Amino acid sequence: MTERVFKILVIGDSTVGKTSFVQRYVNNSFTKDYKCTIGVDFSLKVIQRSENETIRLQLWDIAGQERFTSMTRVYYREAVGCVILFDITAPKTFYKVVDWKNDLDSKVTLASGKNLPCLLLANKCDLPIRPISVDEIERVSKERGFLRWSEISVKDDVGVTESMNYLAEAILADSEDTVRSSSDGNRGAFIHLRNQQGKKDPDEGGCCVFS
Repeated sequence: MTERVFKILVIGDSTVGKTSFVQRYVNNSFTKDYKCTIGVDFSLKVIQRSENETIRLQLWDIAGQERFTSMTRVYYREAVGCVILFDITAPKTFYKVVDWKNDLDSKVTLASGKNLPCLLLANKCDLPIRPISVDEIERVSKERGFLRWSEISVKDDVGVTESMNYLAEAILADSEDTVRSSSDGNRGAFIHLRNQQGKKDPDEGGCCVFS
């Protein structure tokens, strides 16, 4: 029996639905009464990929308030994948996506030197308000190196599990590439944290349409 554990970050501005996203994915539940995350919350999703393979996803729901951004270097440590959420009805949360992605890419990479596989998710697609154009989201997704983007609804359970399955497969592919590299003599940790100078430290439009 093979068991793998992967740490996945869930980041984005406050009120975009990160905690609700995690609870929907892990427990298939939704409530409007979630309080703002203080620092970071942790959840675990177990996926039985086959009779002989179990995947455990550690989901780190990181607070979106600015006062916690100084701690992201610590929170990002050993992560191998990421989800960045924004509220499709609130442009200001979309504009901050670039800042979140830049922060992520500047602080952690895979051992191969590649950025962490990351999804861009536009939450609340169940609402009719659409102030952000699909073309603009598509542009940001491509320019910033996201795996893909999609509209989701945590409330109506649209696209949540599909998105996470896609991310998990991408992480597995990177993991297997790393194992093959290691067997060729390229040993090393699965991730590298970056220092303040950006150098490595030594030691997808409708609801649930994927691009």
